[in-house]
Amino acid sequence: MEYAGFWRRVAAYLIDVIIISVVGGFIGGLFGGVMGAGISASGGSVEDSMQTLNSVGGLIGLVIGIGYFAGLESSSWQATVGKKALGIVVTDLNGNRISFGRALGRYFGKILSSLILMIGYIMVAFTEKKQGLHDMLASTLVVKARPGETATAGVFD
Repeated sequence: MEYAGFWRRVAAYLIDVIIISVVGGFIGGLFGGVMGAGISASGGSVEDSMQTLNSVGGLIGLVIGIGYFAGLESSSWQATVGKKALGIVVTDLNGNRISFGRALGRYFGKILSSLILMIGYIMVAFTEKKQGLHDMLASTLVVKARPGETATAGVFD
């Protein structure tokens, strides 16, 4: 079993960030334009408009992140588009596909990994199984493989 290293995971994440930025920008622009026009037409203040748009934007970003990361990593792909492009998948500790619940926990673990000065991500470079804090919390691995390939007998021998 070959664990995916730090730089491969960083490259996959950069691909994912580009995709999420494009999708999020498009959706945010649509919602922002519609909501801004509605607030302006009703005579609301600019400050109220900005506060509402920021709140809705944060919620939309959270939903997109959960759908993208947790949805794809728990799907039959076992990977986001970036991970798939670089030949890596997310598994449980036995090499099996993870559930949406575990993927969701891993997603929120990534937020924690970010909040502590990215140390949770940097851990990938220094741990035996190339796990970040979010991987440890969710009991997951990121390995070089195709979806479904890691659950075969003898892989972890």
